[in-house]
Amino acid sequence: MLALILDDAELNNLLVVQALKPVPDCEPVEFTCPVAALAFLRANVAQIGIAITDYDMPGMTGIEFIAAAREVEGFAHVPVVMVTSMDQRAIRRQALDAGATDFLGKPFDPAEIRARVTNLMKISHAHRQEQDRAAWLAREVAAAVSVIEAREREIIDLLMRAAEHRDTDTGNHIARVSTYVGIIARNLGFDDEHCRLLSLASTMHDVGKIGVPDAILLKRGALSVEERGEMEKHAERGRRILEGSTSNVVRLAAEIAASHHERWDGTGYPAGLSGAAIPLSGRIVAVADVFDALVSERPYKAAWPLEKARALLSENAGSHFDPACVAAFLAGWGEVERQCQLLAA
Repeated sequence: MLALILDDAELNNLLVVQALKPVPDCEPVEFTCPVAALAFLRANVAQIGIAITDYDMPGMTGIEFIAAAREVEGFAHVPVVMVTSMDQRAIRRQALDAGATDFLGKPFDPAEIRARVTNLMKISHAHRQEQDRAAWLAREVAAAVSVIEAREREIIDLLMRAAEHRDTDTGNHIARVSTYVGIIARNLGFDDEHCRLLSLASTMHDVGKIGVPDAILLKRGALSVEERGEMEKHAERGRRILEGSTSNVVRLAAEIAASHHERWDGTGYPAGLSGAAIPLSGRIVAVADVFDALVSERPYKAAWPLEKARALLSENAGSHFDPACVAAFLAGWGEVERQCQLLAA
């Protein structure tokens, strides 16, 4: 590792360099200009194992150098030794506040320099090894999580493929709803990971329709009261299919399946929840689901124009829909229009 040595007196630098020659794995790099030393430090921070600086230098004191060095990313734990006289207590306190690790006194004692630098370099080396191990562990964890997420995604895709056999538009519908859910979630201020989970979980919102008879699911025209009651069972049926999982995304999907047909005014199903008692995930999916149903052709209806569907959402904000979710959806209207064009292509 490199040992950065900074003193405006070249003779002092030479004395320190000579003292460090027997120290293993230590390559001294000397500077007489603090600005040049700081520039070198910034460019080679990963290779520097220790820094030794004088206090009294033109243009920048040793304390100022230490403070600037500590602001460099990756240098926070590198030992820094300041050279001072033993009676400069106030300077030493300031140096400690700035980030100094240890001190060397003048005149130099080569044996003391070697002992202090050897010990501090060992500490620096151990810290870097710990950092490398932590980075390796982080990479391994990320790789393992990626594998789990891919398998989870595969299982969900298989489940949704089973649903597609009941309704040829189901696959396209869940893709569009998932996209709209992401738009709403982002505009509500959720972070990327939560947006991803919501979008993925929303693809299972209608999984309960697996149990709805074809005669009802594919019927052209209005449903009878009895048929409507059977159709509405899909929300509770979806919850039962998905609940109890150890997967965060599947548990979220169970919540969505059970709540995406609840209405803000309490007139929805299956539980008649209202307002904030409805899980936010269900309120988000309700907007995305209804919008896509309106602008899509179904056996019982023609597709609505986008602006007509937008107007219905606005009119029903505060009755059917959470007003905040509608506002978040409409805030991304330009993206909604683009996605509608892409998904229809």
